[in-house]
Amino acid sequence: MAEAAYKHLNPPQRILLGPGPSNVHPRVQMAMLAPMVGHLDPYFVTIMEDTMELLRQVFRTKNKLTFPISGTGSAGMEASFCNFLEPGDTAIIGVNGLFGERMAENARRCGAKVIQLTAEWGKIIEPAAIKEALHNEKKVKLLALVHAETSTGVLQPLAEASRLAREHEALFLVDTVTSLGGHEVAVDDWGIDICYSGTQKCLSCPPGLAPLTVNEKALATLPKRTHQMASWYFDLSLLVGYWSSSRFYHHTAPISMVFALHEALALISDEGLEARTARHLKHGAALQAGLEAMGLTLHAEKNYRLSTLTTVRIPSGVDDLRVRQALLNKWNIEIGGGLGPLKGQIWRIGLMGYGSTAENVLLVLTALEKQLAEEGYKLTPGAGVAAASEVLRK
Repeated sequence: MAEAAYKHLNPPQRILLGPGPSNVHPRVQMAMLAPMVGHLDPYFVTIMEDTMELLRQVFRTKNKLTFPISGTGSAGMEASFCNFLEPGDTAIIGVNGLFGERMAENARRCGAKVIQLTAEWGKIIEPAAIKEALHNEKKVKLLALVHAETSTGVLQPLAEASRLAREHEALFLVDTVTSLGGHEVAVDDWGIDICYSGTQKCLSCPPGLAPLTVNEKALATLPKRTHQMASWYFDLSLLVGYWSSSRFYHHTAPISMVFALHEALALISDEGLEARTARHLKHGAALQAGLEAMGLTLHAEKNYRLSTLTTVRIPSGVDDLRVRQALLNKWNIEIGGGLGPLKGQIWRIGLMGYGSTAENVLLVLTALEKQLAEEGYKLTPGAGVAAASEVLRK
């Protein structure tokens, strides 16, 4: 018998503790095995309706237009910018990491004038800088911030920025890719007009959909556009017809992915948002206490650190790639390295969704201690696990 030209799929079972994707719950995996139906099948229509309502609960919004864009989190970003910016508009965008840079690039490609508010990678965008930028511009169409900057581990405060945006009649756009389902996100209470996320982080669903919610204030600007939307695929005026009761055909939705998202959101509903946020806070605090007890330095600004993604500086003399490869090959654990100016300077350790467990906290601290010791880094054996365990007991 002739040998098969290609190997059958047999991916390893990894413990994904990097910046994403995260491990998915068995119920989510099973949902992707559900029988295929048509994208306009009555059963799928009911799943679409349920998914929109579940997303409203997680976003904490009553926005009618709340649905998943067919594409990764970057598709949600692009849909958000290309619908609400056009040539002649001015956008103020906070850039304190890679994903702020990507937002600025999206805005420029829409033809907008971009006012880039830059902060050190690891610091927040200060409200004073936002206030000054809004004051200096005659008319600002949109203010955009990253809530959870995946490249730096920073949690950006939003309340004052939202107030300033309203005061200057600017739309407020927020990236919640690494916070939705892990940190508190309150779209309506915080006055967010446009908000997008991704499925592969704290929602613990495979990558491939980008949850999006848009309020009526933002939607009211679409008919006032003076330039036709450059993207047909991301045109919300067309997509709203598909995700409404009319079910006007636009594209074939990724049916199995919607099933998976539906199940992931149902799991969040079962757990409860408050309990889920508390779980992430507890495990993030335990990990950070353990890392500091090992003598390591956390990178993100104190009081503005994510619990879903911790950034820690790599000690002098320790080989970044060798440690990460050892964690993968010996312990089956994936963590992330630094990006941009932080490449080789930090590690990014994620505790997101299904992966945010006490067991994973203790495992990654144990493994990291062993690999650091092999690198010649001096530490007190067991100090990290002991400090984390103390937090977990409280």
